[in-house]
Amino acid sequence: MAVGTIYLGTAERRSARWSSRSAVAFKRVLDVVVAAGVLLLLAPVLLVAALAVRLSSPGPVLFRQSRIGRDGRPFEMLKFRTMYADCDSAAHKAYVAALIRGEADQRGGVFKLADDPRITRVGRWLRKTSIDELPQLINVLRGEMSLVGPRPPLAYEVELYDERAWQRLSVPPGVTGLWQVSGRNKLNFQQMVDLDLEYVARWSPALDLAIAVRTPFVLLLGHGAA
Repeated sequence: MAVGTIYLGTAERRSARWSSRSAVAFKRVLDVVVAAGVLLLLAPVLLVAALAVRLSSPGPVLFRQSRIGRDGRPFEMLKFRTMYADCDSAAHKAYVAALIRGEADQRGGVFKLADDPRITRVGRWLRKTSIDELPQLINVLRGEMSLVGPRPPLAYEVELYDERAWQRLSVPPGVTGLWQVSGRNKLNFQQMVDLDLEYVARWSPALDLAIAVRTPFVLLLGHGAA
């Protein structure tokens, strides 16, 4: 199944509300207002994080990575760089393949590549606090992401999706989502897909608000982070 071709199946029928212009417009306005406000409010945090990344190891402050968005459209996602520059992704590709097949081991209570030598010391702290994700608010302002939605996957992840997993791409990807506030990396791949499809089926402004309110508490407690 090639990137850019999507089979939505039952999710397309369940997510009819996503085609409502008023609902989509409301979500977009909320995304822009909140993303802009958070970027302004957390500007000092962003500055400190940028300086820490710059001083920790050679390389750019921002990491730009191609991700797959709504309906299989690729976009360039932004994060603070948490790895050494020019790292080999072979180990991560192998782990992702095992995760999707249901063969990955849970290490330290989470489904995550353990003891990844590519991650810098500062990078581990940024990931633990999820500060590395904050530049994605720029993707929200660009319209490539929403504040709330499924995690945007990598192209080599999508190549391994079955038809059901593809359904999670029927809505805009999010900075946070039902998976992130329900266990995050403590959950396996199929559990993540289940939660994303539940979000597609149940979406409403109230659900987005509930997820957004829960997110800071989950981040502070570090649930599922690695």
